[in-house]
Amino acid sequence: MNQTAEVSSKSSNSARNKTSTATTRILLVEDEAALSTLLTYNLEAEGFEVESLECGDEAEARLDESLPDLVLLDWMLPGVSGLEICRRIRAREKTRALPIIMLTARGEESEKIRGLATGADDYIVKPFSVPELMARVRALLRRSRPDRITGLLTAGDLSLDRENWRVHRGERHVHLGPTEFRLLDHLMGRPGRVFSRAQLLDGVWGEAAEIDERTVDVHVGRLRKALSIGEEQDPIRTVRGAGYSFDEHFGK
Repeated sequence: MNQTAEVSSKSSNSARNKTSTATTRILLVEDEAALSTLLTYNLEAEGFEVESLECGDEAEARLDESLPDLVLLDWMLPGVSGLEICRRIRAREKTRALPIIMLTARGEESEKIRGLATGADDYIVKPFSVPELMARVRALLRRSRPDRITGLLTAGDLSLDRENWRVHRGERHVHLGPTEFRLLDHLMGRPGRVFSRAQLLDGVWGEAAEIDERTVDVHVGRLRKALSIGEEQDPIRTVRGAGYSFDEHFGK
């Protein structure tokens, strides 16, 4: 896997953050330990509750006990394959509507068709970037469980609409480029948490290896200029020697 997102610790969401992922449960079935750890930490950093398993037999038994809100399922697993688990999930009334994203190294069109025909809602080929996977998880949850994840973040007079890619400061529409929008989304979704430049590069750009860390400073500067005009309070906090964060007390 292209491990472009640095492992990050779990953080709590502000009460003002209306993206209700904190009670959203994801079952991750992946036998590659390093990848499982990477995805678990990044999903938890997004506010999801994650349970990780290594084989298909364990996943099937766990689904009999409790249903998650979404399953991330590797195709190649020891014991029962991910493809067979997907087929069994769709064959049972209790789990028929359970959202499934298949993770696989099989990139051929015929294999993608096979995975989707078996019942996967989405299909992502390794190697992939973690930001892309997170976007697919949020998109599938918005479609399948709109009560669990919405597209609106708010803090003070600032609002970010993920669905329509719009940001407002009170009645003022804030014009942001795609990178500045993703940067604000990343920071605003985890208020108070300090991100290093390397973490922001990994989480926002997804391909950090070929981008200089000072690029973050440039885009943070552009974001601040767009967000704060005149006497408006700057919601972005610089932590000397550490990085940047969204001020958890903004607007209070």
